[in-house]
Amino acid sequence: MSTTDLAPPARALAIGAHPDDVEFGCGATFAKWAASGSELHVLVLTDGSKGSWEGEADLAALVATREAEQRAAADALGVAEVHFLRCVDGELDSDLATRARVCEVIRRVRPDVVVGHDPWKRYRLHPDHRHAGLLAVEGIVAARDPHFFPEQEPDPHRPRHLMLFEPEEVDHHEAVDGWIDAKIEALLRHRSQWRTTMGIDRDPERERARFAERLRVEASAAGRRAGLPAAEPFKRLDDL
Repeated sequence: MSTTDLAPPARALAIGAHPDDVEFGCGATFAKWAASGSELHVLVLTDGSKGSWEGEADLAALVATREAEQRAAADALGVAEVHFLRCVDGELDSDLATRARVCEVIRRVRPDVVVGHDPWKRYRLHPDHRHAGLLAVEGIVAARDPHFFPEQEPDPHRPRHLMLFEPEEVDHHEAVDGWIDAKIEALLRHRSQWRTTMGIDRDPERERARFAERLRVEASAAGRRAGLPAAEPFKRLDDL
């Protein structure tokens, strides 16, 4: 059974592998929830240090730039706080130590809804996205039970819903008509990624417009499948 539109949560946490992943996956949904009064948090797992095609790039400067861009993008969506784990980009692992760090953030933020990558999507190329999805799932399992990482100070916490973006199987849509522009604005604040991720390079004005139109077309296509003007698609899990 397919569902549409969760009630805006009191608090939500989106977990992304890299700066800009959350904006691509649920940016319009987050903008909508923020306007409804939800307290929103973003957890970025890696430092974004592979996000350049320049072989001689100053990676320390790139990391600092990408964190600043992530904060600016979060501001565009109405996010209350961004959390950074700063694992090395391209080397993320869903190991026990990293799971503990994600668990602690979930316990501290205490979200009603967690949003993250679908780790089971077929033919996914980027290993960080797969591991980030597993860390979200496994972090929830750990966060809910007191015998996982009992040394942590925050009390256990069980979110009510998990929503996976870029899903292998779609069974939930969030109506986002009116919120696509906020998603576009947030993504464009990731200026360092214009060339590598958004195809904005030689003709910025025209290519920005093309990128924005691509996002509108994607949202419209997702909406049609749910009988909505525009939507973001998810796999929804409630039995957490």
